[in-house]
Amino acid sequence: MLEETKLLHVKKELVEFATLVEGMISKSIKGLVDKDLDILNEVIDKDETKANDFEIRLDEMCIALIAQHQPAGKALRTIIMALRINSTLERIGDHSVTIAEAGIFLIERPPVKPLIDIPRMVEIVGSMATDSINSFINEDAQLAQNVCERDSLVDGLRNQILRELITFMTSDPTTIERALQLMKISSNLERIADLATNICEDVIYMVRGKVIKHHKDSM
Repeated sequence: MLEETKLLHVKKELVEFATLVEGMISKSIKGLVDKDLDILNEVIDKDETKANDFEIRLDEMCIALIAQHQPAGKALRTIIMALRINSTLERIGDHSVTIAEAGIFLIERPPVKPLIDIPRMVEIVGSMATDSINSFINEDAQLAQNVCERDSLVDGLRNQILRELITFMTSDPTTIERALQLMKISSNLERIADLATNICEDVIYMVRGKVIKHHKDSM
């Protein structure tokens, strides 16, 4: 029989992994805002390696638990969810690296516009990533639903950023290359929010047995 302590160890590792990738998100934007090349390179050179190591270790841990204990019921569902979340966290880390790479391009050039909405996006997206993991760890469907609802805020900010950047590019073609990098950043942040939402949709299904897509489920 699969011991609860082993499942708790998996959850602990997931929390540590989530903490790492949330830090990658915030550092990638801090490096951009502060024009700090060292922070951006840290995300790309060091944190990405740590994230890859986490993913491999958690994959091996979960597969070993299934092979050794042949869990069923809730224990099996928990391990499968952990594997899905593990893969999702690695993808979030990849998106953070892409943001940092765009930041390196931008800090060497004059700003297109003041960075206001992108830091706001990061604040929401970071909290979504953290809360999505907490909703899984604590089997908290209400928190998961709250994360899903925040996704629309991120979409709204991304759309606003795109509209503003299109205006800049139209009026001044010299801004196009820089504006496209800012679009890339906002799109990657929006994708991170989607990934956090995907986790929460799975949590709601796991806890309540309800399938929600596109947040149309009334709780």
